[in-house]
Amino acid sequence: MSTKLVPSLCPYCAVGCGMYLVVEKGKAIGVEYMTDHPACEGALCPKGNSVLEFLNHEDRLKYPMKRVGDEFVRISWDEALDMAAHGLARNIKKNGPQSIGFLASSRCNNEENYLMQKLARFLGSPNVDNCARLCHSPTVVGLGAVLGTGAMTNNLIDLQNSKCIFAIGTNFTEAHPIVSRWAQKAKDNGATIIVADPRITSTSWMADLHLRIKPGSDIDLLRGMMKVIIDEGLADKKFIDERTEGYPELALNLKDFTLEKASELTDVPAAEIARAARIYAKSSSSALLYSMGITQHVCGTDNVKACATLSLLAGQIGRPGAGVWPMRGQNNVQGNCDMGGMAEFYPGYKKASDPKSIEFFKAAWKVDDLPMGPGLTSTEMTDAALEGKITAMYLIGEDPVVCEANINKTKAALDNLDFLIVQEIFMTATARMADLVLPAAAWAEKDGSYTSMERRVQWIDQAVPPVGEAKEGLWIINEIGKRLGLDLGGTSARDVLTEVNRNVPQYAGMTFERISKVGGLRWPCPDEKHPGTDILHKERFSTPDGRAKMASVLNKPAGERTSEDYPILLSTGRIVVHYNSGSMTQRCTSLRERDSELYVEINPADAAPLKISHGDMVKVKTVRGEAEARARISEKVKPGMAFMPFHWQGTNIITSDAIDPVSKIPEYKMAACRIETIA
Repeated sequence: MSTKLVPSLCPYCAVGCGMYLVVEKGKAIGVEYMTDHPACEGALCPKGNSVLEFLNHEDRLKYPMKRVGDEFVRISWDEALDMAAHGLARNIKKNGPQSIGFLASSRCNNEENYLMQKLARFLGSPNVDNCARLCHSPTVVGLGAVLGTGAMTNNLIDLQNSKCIFAIGTNFTEAHPIVSRWAQKAKDNGATIIVADPRITSTSWMADLHLRIKPGSDIDLLRGMMKVIIDEGLADKKFIDERTEGYPELALNLKDFTLEKASELTDVPAAEIARAARIYAKSSSSALLYSMGITQHVCGTDNVKACATLSLLAGQIGRPGAGVWPMRGQNNVQGNCDMGGMAEFYPGYKKASDPKSIEFFKAAWKVDDLPMGPGLTSTEMTDAALEGKITAMYLIGEDPVVCEANINKTKAALDNLDFLIVQEIFMTATARMADLVLPAAAWAEKDGSYTSMERRVQWIDQAVPPVGEAKEGLWIINEIGKRLGLDLGGTSARDVLTEVNRNVPQYAGMTFERISKVGGLRWPCPDEKHPGTDILHKERFSTPDGRAKMASVLNKPAGERTSEDYPILLSTGRIVVHYNSGSMTQRCTSLRERDSELYVEINPADAAPLKISHGDMVKVKTVRGEAEARARISEKVKPGMAFMPFHWQGTNIITSDAIDPVSKIPEYKMAACRIETIA
């Protein structure tokens, strides 16, 4: 059999980079660069370059397994599917459909996620969610409230047209390395780069102005910039009058707020706040980029609203190079939300609490009844499981035992379930707690579409067969449905995409023939003649009256404060060579060699009195528990602050599970800790 090149997509972050897999005798043996791919131009980050190391790894799950005592034993697919269906049906009969929780996967394609939420709702459960709850749920609800659409307004390529790039709460050179390609092009074209981040990062190295803000003071900084823009007559009054609502309330909100007060609250000199505001407002095209440094707070939704409102105030939206760029984390987290994998929404962001949504999908799916929402979010499911209200869960491609905040609580919740199904490609920490483990096909082993952070929908065909007896997610979900007496429809990804075209207006014109071409299309794409949408909100916003709703917000104190016992503020984040729970990247030798263990960055001023030296093993303790990590003494973090990457299980033992009351996201970025040497 001859060697062939199969077009594919990187399965890691949400940039959506293209690549070719070199396939020989049914096995992927190499990666070649896709130089004509519009988002990446052939470039790949370290993770993208190493994808075959986990795809072909010996640890891949190859056959179904059930728990027998503390061990797992291999079983047939028939037994596994019967066990899955019986376990779900038993819990529904005993406790009602609302006792079941479902987590869809942002590593799976759109078609699998569409079918997963459909299964949940056909069974009568509104409790379906995904990992966006832990990273960008404030984007969905915050941008949705202000602009009408909870997605990136522009696209990655368009960054090169920006004359100012304001990055706040994002270290995109590590979390989304290919984005720095377009930011650098903008800088080469004369753009000014402003970075607001408490840490010194590789992103801040790009900056012309680095605002080292006090952790948790993002709204204070944004309000300070807004105050300067209003007081100095830099607001775009024509844009505000013609296209927005809420300016009088915003002006009143800022009336007694001073630049000096903003400086005091943020630890950023007043002159630097003013300079940033002037550059951002005066630029012909300003981009605002943010990520989890904005969203993972008890005020995450308000943080997002403040970012969007700043862009509206300066008229920096709806034009080339001007808009709001939320930097999403997983390869299909945008698509998962689009497909209705959220507690608040049916597919296409139809509100689950709106009777019209229920009637629409009852007609579309030809069923008599569907559950009203909102259902429980993933964080609420944890609490409900502890209380015995959620008694069974079906998880696909999610690892809450590593990824949720305060994971000792998560473990206790999962342990309290009567029945847990985990569908995965590796035996993750969560899978080890399951009653039933189902081996899933990885991205290269199945057909389907994926939606990147820039709303780009792309199709890939199966490149290689699944390993062992692993099966495509669509097949597994359909087979479980059949055993429960349900006809979910769409046995192939193409069939499901056709249904998505009918029922999700943003995807109506995104047929297989159109999105299977290199680069795909960006939604909204309302019909088959539409070219897709590069820039949102050019003429009107996605609100009922077409006007954006400026938000007047105030900062809220963190859910946890430092104290004499816990004097250091701990924050968490991504590093370039690892991804989420590490289940994939930590099986890649080339990546593990670069960062093989959990570490904590400590400022020299904090390390010295604790007699901690660079390279020492230390314990990082919070009220929730402790984690061991290697000390890295560095001025990258400010005095009184520490930083840990979250790709190792220890980190989220100690993170705060204080919740944003609107989006229900945990406050990963703000935990009070103390650091001790290990005797």
